[in-house]
Amino acid sequence: MEQTQVLHIVDNSCRSRAEQARKGFDLGLHCEVYADAAELMASPPQRGVVLARDDDAESSASEVLSLLSERSAWVPVVATSVDPRPGKVVEAIKAGALDYLRLPLREERLLAMVARISDEADAYAAARRKVVEARNRIATLSPREREVLDWLAEGRSNKMIARELCISPRTVEIHRANMMQKLSATHAAEAVRLRIEADTTTL
Repeated sequence: MEQTQVLHIVDNSCRSRAEQARKGFDLGLHCEVYADAAELMASPPQRGVVLARDDDAESSASEVLSLLSERSAWVPVVATSVDPRPGKVVEAIKAGALDYLRLPLREERLLAMVARISDEADAYAAARRKVVEARNRIATLSPREREVLDWLAEGRSNKMIARELCISPRTVEIHRANMMQKLSATHAAEAVRLRIEADTTTL
């Protein structure tokens, strides 16, 4: 690594974050520690990797990812937990976490993760930004406009969508035109691409 990698450790357990920081320092990493997501966001990181404790709702990995996105801080996030339950792992990965590590950290696993993510950081930031922007644009659609988009992504024509939704083809055309305008899409393929990007679960 050309420059010292930075670990931003978010953990509400003083003992746990101190232990993670010690292992990071032992591996030659620079470590910053935070008691919760609010403390992290007081000065959002612009580089490095965030290790986010995912054991409770107060400082979940999903919350950290959401807050970073709101501030356009496109840094990689890795969830950590003493008990990585399958449901929590899936939730964190869907939210955009790049990895999920069990606590206490194993030094070899931590080093491998940092090396891999360092190589992928730029690509991650670009992909994460694209997904969040797509989700924000999709979120502006009304429920009916979203339904029209979903059927459009299935390859349905206006007449077929009208039959599926029990509305007139003309009404479908109106919803479709409004949907395209909100998405700033110039053609159907672009709207469908945004939907696919918004549904991406691994970033």
